[in-house]
Amino acid sequence: MISEEQFQKELQIIIANAIREDVGDGDHSSLACIPTSAKGKAKLLVKDEGVIAGIEFAKMVFKYVDPELEIEQFINDGASVKYGDVAFHVSGSSQSILKAERLVLNAMQRMSAIATKTKVFVDILDGTKTKILDTRKTTPGIRALEKWAVKIAGGENHRFALYDMIMLKDNHNDFAGGITKAIEKTNKYLKENNLDLKIIVEARNLNEVAEILENEGVYRILLDNFNFEDTKKAVQMIGTKCLTESSGGINEKTVRQYAECGVNYVSSGALTHSIYNMDLSLKAID
Repeated sequence: MISEEQFQKELQIIIANAIREDVGDGDHSSLACIPTSAKGKAKLLVKDEGVIAGIEFAKMVFKYVDPELEIEQFINDGASVKYGDVAFHVSGSSQSILKAERLVLNAMQRMSAIATKTKVFVDILDGTKTKILDTRKTTPGIRALEKWAVKIAGGENHRFALYDMIMLKDNHNDFAGGITKAIEKTNKYLKENNLDLKIIVEARNLNEVAEILENEGVYRILLDNFNFEDTKKAVQMIGTKCLTESSGGINEKTVRQYAECGVNYVSSGALTHSIYNMDLSLKAID
């Protein structure tokens, strides 16, 4: 994963771009009918059940829009919530609260949905040594938020992007002339460019697992669309030579069985691409 410094930069880019997109040259609805001097207070109301996520991000948004806004927080990210819970109060300039409202809700609704989905997988894997990973199948422009939500719920992040880890998938291997050539070329590239990046190599069958094991420098083998029996065989073949990851068709019904095959990780794009936003609202209060 990327550094904490780079992650924070990504969050600031998301906020700046989202406010640019939503506010433009001004929130004319608020400017038209609410005095600049008006003060107000609102609550973040939960209208659903699940795992809340995005409260810390909401605080960042409010600070970006107006550093004088004040937050009174009642619930922390990662907590289980139910209908009627109030996550926080925000008070200060009414115009500022309204300017930040949509970004806060859009982000928190999606992050909470991802956290809720991730927690389901985390709970299913409880008692095993296997960790659930996200993927790059994220919404363009807000990857940092979606991967943050996975972490909040107890999942782990895969690589952040194309630049922070090497992943040699089937197309890379085929275009390079085969698995061995792909790995050899990659090791040479990393050495020549003085790059310290971990290498993951995808295997489509047990023969490819055996070929990968003949090469040096592989951090993790990704077992793509393996059945349970072949996954067990692959884990035995690999032993402690490198880490293992199951991917492809991982869902709530299959994830425990893959974990019981002995893999270190299972990855699922469903954590971020197959979710329904949690129902949240920001309501003005007296």
